[in-house]
Amino acid sequence: MSAPHQMEARLGAAFVSDAQAAAFLAGRFGSEAGDLLHVEQGEWSRAFGFQMAGGDYIIRFSTLDEDFCKDQRAARYASCALPIPPIVEVGTAFGGFYAISERVFGGFLDALSHDEMRRVLPSLFAALDAARRVDLSASHGYGGWGADGTAPHPTWRAALLDITEDRPGDRLHGWRERLAASPIGMDPFDQGMRHLRELVNSCPEERCLIHSDLLNRNVLVSGDRIAGVFDWGCSMYGDFLYDIAWFTFWSPWYPAWRGIDVEREAARHYQAIGLDVPHFEERLRCYQVHIGLAHYAYNAFRGRWKELEAVARRTRDVATAEI
Repeated sequence: MSAPHQMEARLGAAFVSDAQAAAFLAGRFGSEAGDLLHVEQGEWSRAFGFQMAGGDYIIRFSTLDEDFCKDQRAARYASCALPIPPIVEVGTAFGGFYAISERVFGGFLDALSHDEMRRVLPSLFAALDAARRVDLSASHGYGGWGADGTAPHPTWRAALLDITEDRPGDRLHGWRERLAASPIGMDPFDQGMRHLRELVNSCPEERCLIHSDLLNRNVLVSGDRIAGVFDWGCSMYGDFLYDIAWFTFWSPWYPAWRGIDVEREAARHYQAIGLDVPHFEERLRCYQVHIGLAHYAYNAFRGRWKELEAVARRTRDVATAEI
């Protein structure tokens, strides 16, 4: 196994070739499985499209099964406003795991133009409203939840402040050591944590379903509507405004959307539906800082120092801007 492939396997994106995937499907379904089509993949899996019995499907391969199991659970919460493709099957393959889901067609949210994004906003807010209203009474805890629906923290604030931890067994274990040894060092992260500790007191103990990764090719759009929301591996229980903060934090990375103030549009939306959202700006600021700190850890773990520098600048800017 070459060095790049060793890295892929260690990080969770199963290196499965087109030929291997085709052979697996042929062995699993025989002649029922049609031609294979490689599709854009995420950081932790490799994905292919195929047809079977007149239907369209996606198969993903990964060295981790947790994200697939979370997708399976999240599909229970699907609705017209929050379309989540159902998982047909999860199993083992190539020393790792695979998941087959029904395929949804559309363009990636990330690729929308300014005008297209503005037209999709009502459907996007409707999807987030549907997630906010999901019944979570069969689960408990705050923060990132597991395949059984359980999250580890007793409060939302505790979940947010846990971002500083680097535990053995965590997916990104080792990020603190790598960050400390990098040219950036720990100081910017520690400064961000000071801001987070100040802002977290404005955050309510909301317990809603948060996707926490609504970009990165995880949302498909058809026409002016959200067609599919998938890859729930980063999902959490907590304040629904976290998903709004996802868009406001990453907005500089999407120059096509300049001129769309998602924070203002969200505030207008909540006012229009009669939802009181106290400490709106402080909560968004807190979650933007948290998103930045989470991506300190992620980019340090990946060794992506240029990306980390950009995230560090953005985190500093949102932490110090006037409210």
